Amino acid sequence: MNVAAESAAAGASLVQSIDWLAIAPPTITAVVALIVLVADLFVPEHRKPLLGGIAIAGLVAALLTLLPLRAGDRSTFCLTTEADVCSYTADHFALVIQLLVLGGALLTALISLHDSRKLPMGEYWFLLLASAAGAALLPASRDLATLVVALEVASLPAFALVGLRRGDRLSSEAALKFFLSSVTATAVMLLGVSFVYAATGTLHLTRIAAELSHVPGQLDTLAKAGVALTLVGFAFKTAAAPFHFWVPDTYVGAPLPIAAYLSVVGKAVGFSGLILVTVIAFPTYRDVWGPVLAVVAALTMTLGNAAAVRQSATRAHSAVRLLAWSSVGQAGYLLVPIAAAAYAGGDRIGSTVAYALMYAVVNLGAFAVVALVARTRPLNRLADYQGLYARRPLVALAMGFFLLCLAGLPPGIIGLFAKVTVFSAAVDAGLGWLAVVMAANVVIALYYYLQWTAALFREPEPEPQSEAAGAGAAREAGTGAAAGGGTPRTPGVVPDGGGDRVAIGRPPAAVAVAIALTAAAGVALSGVPQLVLRFAGTGLF
Repeated sequence: MNVAAESAAAGASLVQSIDWLAIAPPTITAVVALIVLVADLFVPEHRKPLLGGIAIAGLVAALLTLLPLRAGDRSTFCLTTEADVCSYTADHFALVIQLLVLGGALLTALISLHDSRKLPMGEYWFLLLASAAGAALLPASRDLATLVVALEVASLPAFALVGLRRGDRLSSEAALKFFLSSVTATAVMLLGVSFVYAATGTLHLTRIAAELSHVPGQLDTLAKAGVALTLVGFAFKTAAAPFHFWVPDTYVGAPLPIAAYLSVVGKAVGFSGLILVTVIAFPTYRDVWGPVLAVVAALTMTLGNAAAVRQSATRAHSAVRLLAWSSVGQAGYLLVPIAAAAYAGGDRIGSTVAYALMYAVVNLGAFAVVALVARTRPLNRLADYQGLYARRPLVALAMGFFLLCLAGLPPGIIGLFAKVTVFSAAVDAGLGWLAVVMAANVVIALYYYLQWTAALFREPEPEPQSEAAGAGAAREAGTGAAAGGGTPRTPGVVPDGGGDRVAIGRPPAAVAVAIALTAAAGVALSGVPQLVLRFAGTGLF
């Protein structure tokens, strides 16, 4: 349908029915974000922690609204002339990703409850909820305009969250790198979207797929350029190589809960958009994006794992850097089933979603442990985890379990089965070379995951007196590094109340709850790993 015809069809009736239940998850999250922003103006300073409780309650309410939608058969904002062409669809794919992003935001909020006191709380909770609302909207978007808007609503607050530690050089630098790379990605993607619209005359994903199958010869090059540029934009968002350069510095400079949020929810947003445009909108050009994504997947996992292996145990913030590079490697695994979908159909997407669910649970758990350790070890080096079992046995056991899940080793059975589904997707699609590259990278990743795991249970090394004094001075200086792994400031800064000094004996309850929830979820999933195989073979669209 051409532009004039679509405009006439859409303008035939300006009134569309709205399914409020279908849009409830992102709507509730956005409304609670506004409530927090307004409440911040009236709540006295000593009552500001209540804003965190409101944010958590809002995320729980948004998660509960997914229950009546579990049938996955609701759509809204549809064309008045064609009821099956809609801008918002609450199908099974959308619901699963909404569960992932809202659950990830909830765990991030739990990790943040204590550390957010060192940040402007009203702004922090508003930005987190606003980003989560955009992330929840994106998987249900079924036209390019809504897709781009949702992507930017999820991304723009994240820039501010990364740089929210005022006066911290690392935080400002991280926010700038994240902002510049993301803005570049958005500009490239918008150019691609405009080319696609010019070639097809529509923004709805299903209509784009129909129009691309018979694009006039004079517009074929324009359409291909639009498809390529759109995919490049999403490659930035997913931290796929060679567009991954912003990840390690951004994670190190951001508050630790936000680094956890970006590693899971930010990645889920990018992959959701990539799946929607490739599988639904651009299946006609699968012979183009399939091989490209396969090469990008191999490059991403290789560069991520190679950089993770090179992390020095004594380097400042090396624990966060290793998790950052690990997330790049994991992004490569997540790309494999999407590439396989070009050769074996969209059903392979279930493997990416199943792997993303496993990764979200255990990676958020690992970041929760890192946030806990950072309260007493502001430099957050890998060496600081040596002997953690002697200091905090349960925390060390949980961290060891999370790392083994990421490595795909028992008792982290869920990680093993998730990798098997991704590996099978590559083999079944005839991408044997990609399966070999993935197997090699899994072996490489075993080195740094097992090395970190082994350090947890070794005898702790005696801490040099000078280093202990320096760490103590940093804690009393109120560095804010416990919240995000920033560079400790010199002594003489006004103390933050000594909050870090009480962390040795008893961890914050919210962080302990986050660790316990993720560990319990990982153990439960490892007890029934066949659910991953069943889920991976389920059609989500």
